[in-house]
Amino acid sequence: MAQPMWNGFPGSLFLVLMIVVAAAGAEETPAAATDQKADPDRGYRILREQPFLPADFSQQTFDQLWAVWPEPLRSQARNASAAERRRLAFSRYGLMEPPDSPGSGPALGYVPTEQGWVMNCLACHGGKVAGEVMAGLPNSHFAMQTLVEDVRKAKLLRLKPLSHLDVAAATIPLGTTNGTTNSVIFGVVLGALRRPDMSVDRNRQVPDLKHHDMDAPPFWNVRKKSRLYIDGFAPKTHRPLVQFMLLPRNDRKTVLGWEDEFRDILAWIESVQPPEYPGPVDGELADRGRSVFEKNCAECHGTYGADESYPERMIPIDVIGTDPLRLTALSPAHRQWMKDGWMSRFGEDDVWTHPEGYIAPPLDGIWASAPYFHNGSVPTLWHVLNSDHRPVVWKRTEDGYDHDRLGLEVAEFESVPPDVVRSDERRRYFDSRQPGKSAAGHTFPDRLADEEKRALLEYLKTL
Repeated sequence: MAQPMWNGFPGSLFLVLMIVVAAAGAEETPAAATDQKADPDRGYRILREQPFLPADFSQQTFDQLWAVWPEPLRSQARNASAAERRRLAFSRYGLMEPPDSPGSGPALGYVPTEQGWVMNCLACHGGKVAGEVMAGLPNSHFAMQTLVEDVRKAKLLRLKPLSHLDVAAATIPLGTTNGTTNSVIFGVVLGALRRPDMSVDRNRQVPDLKHHDMDAPPFWNVRKKSRLYIDGFAPKTHRPLVQFMLLPRNDRKTVLGWEDEFRDILAWIESVQPPEYPGPVDGELADRGRSVFEKNCAECHGTYGADESYPERMIPIDVIGTDPLRLTALSPAHRQWMKDGWMSRFGEDDVWTHPEGYIAPPLDGIWASAPYFHNGSVPTLWHVLNSDHRPVVWKRTEDGYDHDRLGLEVAEFESVPPDVVRSDERRRYFDSRQPGKSAAGHTFPDRLADEEKRALLEYLKTL
């Protein structure tokens, strides 16, 4: 049965957005942003200290989340110390201890305020590999959907008011697998109530939403790119980064007034360096792998070392063969909205309204950024090189790293085990049969001999 419509919105989405927009303010034009040189150090401080959104939950609510956990985890938490309970919570939700203040306060990706923890982009772009936390590394552990569901339960039990995420998650999926999020659709929905000049318009039509999960890319590759996102549709400037802060309570004056902050944030993103592989490298084997790479991979992914280059090459979807849902999820109308508006300087910066595929990414630090492909469907680089052996379903360990296959330490399954029935547990399993989660495509390495693949893996450790 079709949903009722109000002002062009599906009924359930309308209710969510009306709650969110209740605090929208006046739409004034701010003074022009300064032309000061971007400061990457200030950009990182802003991400750690400046809230752009309302709080998601208080410290008290976070400390009480264990009370809504399933058994036996709830009993384990009840009998644990405060420090151990925090560790259990961080593990359940894929939260990262901040490198400069571990053990207290909000997780990396959250800013403390009097009202509580305020999320920003480091929640998804601050992760860990082999147990080591790094800002700018994708957070392949983040269980956003589970966290928000537990927060909502805890608040309702105590008759606490719900936040924007608590309400929105009742209609819009935040992520169906831990470590991936429906982030593209977040941007679409947040932009749905904005005119191109960033003023709020509650009557704008929300486009059809094609929900799908994305794996966050590593920040250290942004410096090599001239365009943003896997389909490259947006120009690389600071303005598109603001789209995830477009709750209508942040009116036009507020949004335009953030230009300097987001210039500095982009400068920090471009300053992030890839981590070096921490294990041993067989130099002779890696040299042979370099030759394999340059003959078979460099045309799309570039060259590395003293004479590095990056072609930023678009690969048509029928050539790359990876999951196409991300490409089709953004409508030409939404892309045109960015092309016509403030985010592209009203068309001065080139926006692609009809990209034909995905851009092959740089491979700096590729050993650290598992899982692979834009949807996070492939757990190791060995599986990237051996398409016939990609698991249908897999589940990772928390801190393990597979040094033989370069990537996540995983258990592989033909299907999600039948005794896994709770949604929070199912999200720990990546099921490549679900919409938008296919592990197919990028079969080019299949033509290589096993010895060439072994050498290529060794070379990839050095990037």
